[in-house]
Amino acid sequence: MARTARFYTACAVLGVGAGVRRAHVDTTTVVFRSLTGNEIERYVASEQPYDCAGGFKVEASGIALLECIESQDPTALIGLPLIWLAGTLRGAGYHLP
Repeated sequence: MARTARFYTACAVLGVGAGVRRAHVDTTTVVFRSLTGNEIERYVASEQPYDCAGGFKVEASGIALLECIESQDPTALIGLPLIWLAGTLRGAGYHLP
């Protein structure tokens, strides 16, 4: 049976001088495929994902544990929601590519 987990990543930009005050929460839904105990043990032994939210690294072999990922900004699962952050900084007048 597949399992679903939701990850919430928050980000805020405060620019006192520029009067910028923005906050955002990105939601990423991850559906894990059905895994055997042996698959989980092999994954943990090879990746040692002890410092990761949810105990997996989507940017490494942990991607093989999943059925799908639903997100507006896939960078949020790894760290900061960079699509939102870039848009917010452009809206505040910063020149980004």
